[in-house]
Amino acid sequence: MINTIIFDIGNVLADFTWKEHFERLGYTGQLFERIAKATVLSEDWNECDRGVLSDEEILKRFAAKDPEIGADIRRCFINKKGMVSRNDYAIEWIEELKQRGYKVLYLSNFSGSAAVECSEALDFIPHMDGGIMSCNEKVIKPMPQIYKLLIDRYDLEPEKCVFIDDTEKNLTGASGFGIHTVLFKNLKQAKEDLEKLLSE
Repeated sequence: MINTIIFDIGNVLADFTWKEHFERLGYTGQLFERIAKATVLSEDWNECDRGVLSDEEILKRFAAKDPEIGADIRRCFINKKGMVSRNDYAIEWIEELKQRGYKVLYLSNFSGSAAVECSEALDFIPHMDGGIMSCNEKVIKPMPQIYKLLIDRYDLEPEKCVFIDDTEKNLTGASGFGIHTVLFKNLKQAKEDLEKLLSE
């Protein structure tokens, strides 16, 4: 029987997509594709996004991938504040699960600098029972150490936990410890898949 729900943060609880962010800034079509390819779709996005590098180092690395649009890339990423928008449903979902008796934790690679600058978007963290921000631990998903750290720190029984993330490789890392997983595609689907697991 599952007794602990573990959430990724980022896109899962903040209901944020890079595509929508780029479109709000007016980047569509081929320019959108070029920016995405140089940044969020690049092979080293995980390292860049997860607090391993400073903001300036991240910007330099992204811009170097496509120097012709370096200024556009900088515009997309120089000011993280507001890039993730608060959505009250996340708090309501957390509170509902807690009222039903589940422990609610977070395990996220959310960038350390972004976490500070987007503090309003992360108002749901105080509503949780705890968790781990991997940028503070020097290991990131999907590295096995980060899941083991969460399990040990909160004395969890993996088979009684479910982890919700929007990236399959992160779920593979969790399932390697026997943790149940839900792939987040949208809120409705994630809630339905979670409820199926909880009812088993």
